Amino acid sequence: MSISDKNANMDVEQSPEDKTVLGQHVDKAAKFLAETQEYPPLSFEAEKKLLRKVDWIMIPILFITATLGAVDKVALGTAAIYGLRTDTNLVGQQYSWLGSILSLGALTGMFPSSYLIHRLPSAKYLCSCSVGWSTMALLMAACTNWSSLMAVRFLMGCFEAIIVPGISLIIASWYKKSEQPPRNALVFAAASSVINGFLSWAVGHIDAKLATWQYLFLIVGSVTFAWSLFVLWFMPATPMDALFLSQEEKYHMVRRVAQNKTGVANKEWKWCQVKEAFIDPKTWIIFLFNIAINIPNGGLTTFNGIIIANLGFSSVNASLLSMPTGVMSTLSAFIFSYLGVKWHNRRCLVTVAACIVPIIGTAVVYAVDRGNVGGQMVGIYLLYTYFGPYVVGIGLAQANTAGNTKKTVVFAILYIGYAVGNLIGPQTFRADQAPAYTGGVVAMIVCYCVCIGLICLYWALCVWKNKRIAADGEQRGSVAEIMDDLKDQTDFEQDGFKYTT
Repeated sequence: MSISDKNANMDVEQSPEDKTVLGQHVDKAAKFLAETQEYPPLSFEAEKKLLRKVDWIMIPILFITATLGAVDKVALGTAAIYGLRTDTNLVGQQYSWLGSILSLGALTGMFPSSYLIHRLPSAKYLCSCSVGWSTMALLMAACTNWSSLMAVRFLMGCFEAIIVPGISLIIASWYKKSEQPPRNALVFAAASSVINGFLSWAVGHIDAKLATWQYLFLIVGSVTFAWSLFVLWFMPATPMDALFLSQEEKYHMVRRVAQNKTGVANKEWKWCQVKEAFIDPKTWIIFLFNIAINIPNGGLTTFNGIIIANLGFSSVNASLLSMPTGVMSTLSAFIFSYLGVKWHNRRCLVTVAACIVPIIGTAVVYAVDRGNVGGQMVGIYLLYTYFGPYVVGIGLAQANTAGNTKKTVVFAILYIGYAVGNLIGPQTFRADQAPAYTGGVVAMIVCYCVCIGLICLYWALCVWKNKRIAADGEQRGSVAEIMDDLKDQTDFEQDGFKYTT
């Protein structure tokens, strides 16, 4: 059936604006629907089966990619307790700067990467960067002084800048708004601490010519490099690119995601959307939220192994005891993401509740005597529940940002917030305050309280915006109507766009 026949059968008279659906100014998903045979609607069971198929392929791919990227970063904390600081003659705050320089690299690489991932095949670009950061992990083993470590960590940050924005874009291109938070929790699960803890324990038993910390970087770098080459070939950015979907399955996946009104894929760079991303107050509230929630992350990622070792544990045992921190982060992400989905339009309230748990953990670490090792460990593990509010915050940005260029820029800005927080975090842990690190503990409590205030402001803003928008009760089912949702318009430009609160 030709396109004109399909339009005639739908009894829709196209305006000049509608005809741009086959041009370059609209989402590629709209062109795909216009040029693809129409298929009958899926039954409820058939839709669930299709979604399960996508989940079993896409979620593991994205999870492994994100996790291996994180392992490359957090390995520094374990390398520190295996002699990296003494072998490379680090003094004073030099080790803290190794934690911060990664974020400076991310800040440098973020906007170039955001532009390139929008203009180039996004999944291919993301996986190419994965090849880059795994190469930097391998080179860490060859570093012999602070200068070489700083240079390699800086370049690693440049490559890793696109991890969270790139994967967030891919998730938003595959799933409905209501389906995104639990997938975010799965993909960004903090399994890196578990994997790093196990690898660190394993390499602790190696007795060979190289230093233990060098073997750690060689192993994680090699595994990530091999995986990067595989996903560079296989990972699809959108349903239209998926080798594992039939044409009919692609059609139905695109129809499902069109309901988001946030777009699927458009490679045209629209400066008007860039401007809107910068003037949207939601962008800056979540940006500040990302800074505040990631200051604790930056400090804990860099000093986790040292903090636990300072309680009297050996390097090998400290590695094992760091593994539950990843479990706590993952559980926090799952639980609060699940609550955010099940408790309709209460994601901001769930985020506030999620911030209270790490506040309790910080208070325990601060108040309990350091001689009470059990109490200190409970507090340390509770600290890592900060990952829950961070993941729910990512979901808010995904759900409430429309327009492909705007999404790319917003995710870039939010990642800059992530990088700034991680840059500041290690500097709050002062070498002269060891082993209590009072400055770091106080900074964490302040940051969580700031997060609560910011998310309440975001909540109020979205509620106010929704009250100004007339509810759109129209059911959009025909291809013509769905393509209307794929005109690559921003949330500001769309009539009836409802913000998730």
